[in-house]
Amino acid sequence: MDDTSGTLDEALERLHTTGPERGGWLTNHAPMAVEALVRHGQAPSVHRWLDLYAHKLEDMPAPYATVTDANWAEALGDPRRITDWTAYFTRELADHPWREVLAQWWPRLLPGIAGGATHPVIRVGHAVRTLLLETGRAPTAGRAAAGPRAHELAHALGYWAARHAPLPPLGLLPGPAPRTPADALAAVPRIADQNGGIRDRLARITTFPAWPAPAPGALGPDEARALLAGLVRAAAHRYATHAHGEPIMLVHAVTAPNAVLRTLPALPHELWAASLDAAWSASAAVLASYAPPSAVPPGELPAVPAGSTPAERSGEVFAHAAAHGDEHVIKLADTVLDVAAMPTGESDELALAGALRACALIEPMA
Repeated sequence: MDDTSGTLDEALERLHTTGPERGGWLTNHAPMAVEALVRHGQAPSVHRWLDLYAHKLEDMPAPYATVTDANWAEALGDPRRITDWTAYFTRELADHPWREVLAQWWPRLLPGIAGGATHPVIRVGHAVRTLLLETGRAPTAGRAAAGPRAHELAHALGYWAARHAPLPPLGLLPGPAPRTPADALAAVPRIADQNGGIRDRLARITTFPAWPAPAPGALGPDEARALLAGLVRAAAHRYATHAHGEPIMLVHAVTAPNAVLRTLPALPHELWAASLDAAWSASAAVLASYAPPSAVPPGELPAVPAGSTPAERSGEVFAHAAAHGDEHVIKLADTVLDVAAMPTGESDELALAGALRACALIEPMA
């Protein structure tokens, strides 16, 4: 569902005076959450939700040093330049079509997908979804993007560039590669020391299963997209069964690869295989850092509402998440609805149960 009330644009304009973080490293989730709320028919609640979230917002930080076409490489990964990066992408999007800017910068940013605890790529995924809907209504091929939705993409890309942080070099686990996304996620080894923040934990990762990183040129775009969709589904299922490890941080093992999946339609096909590889590394890295050693017993999973159609069940689950109000719960439910809508021919009860489990494990918005 696209927004015809103007609520999303109003909310984004309200948020674009604020920075992508607070307290020096905690992420501002509001642009992503309000996009999800509007997307799923909750536009009337958006401004009230923002009022409740306002204490978590800070002003944009002061500029530090201008980012240019000549110095961008040295500025990559410098969080002092968040505002400078946002200004750079604002200029780029004013001068070039947004898909052109995205295609140029996606491969530059992709190796740093884990930066900012994967929040920047998730924000890009939400921004791209709104622009794809806008483009679908009124094609803008060959024209520079304008308005709050394009400005949101500038903020998202700027945040990613400033927080860009590649994972450490990783070895491969011995033995045969897993054959399915679910097997691959199950094979991810937990780091031994599960203390500290995500940056400390990511630095301790040493090995990953081989799948699904393809050999160069061995994976076509359609296969890459299908594998990425399978990865998102498997990650949603694993959240349902393992969320008790760390219910907030494990959300990102699901929402980060889904952000990449949402972005694929806006990217050249030749970037799809590399996108799958990066999405896999992001999801696996979060699982390695926070997943518990064992799953919850199946009987302890929450019951999914017994709506008469899959769409009704999904709608009830998202309404429950919106009423809960926590930004992570809203974003996870948004992704779970994507999973439930995948063309498998049946409702995805386990993914929907994962969204309800998040509601139970995460404190609701006060």
